[in-house]
Amino acid sequence: MSSVTTVLIVEDNYLLLEMLTRLCEREGMRVLAASSGEAALTVLRDGGESIDWLFTDIVLPGLIDGWTVARAYRERHPQRPVVYASTAPQIESRTVPGSYYLRKPFETREIVELASLMAGRPGEGRGRAAG
Repeated sequence: MSSVTTVLIVEDNYLLLEMLTRLCEREGMRVLAASSGEAALTVLRDGGESIDWLFTDIVLPGLIDGWTVARAYRERHPQRPVVYASTAPQIESRTVPGSYYLRKPFETREIVELASLMAGRPGEGRGRAAG
């Protein structure tokens, strides 16, 4: 495994995806980006072994939502962190153990802290767990 932490960011809002990508890259991460659940599943299939953590919006266009993406990721990597993002005030009980939840709109500071945490501890879930 590479010493560089790799994150898959799944977000359908282009501007938000760009911001998240820049913030994670600033923390020294390699970023794989997908704007739909279908694209995310393709990334997981083609290069999923190198992904240290997943950041996914829950509501995505198309038939594949963030829950499905997270489930597919966790089937490959049961102990690696998953971060869910949504505008919903309450997270459903569908999160995987050791996951994190960020309510949109979130502050840049929250993303920087999260990225810093993940960059320092690839493959380990720490902090506010949702499940």
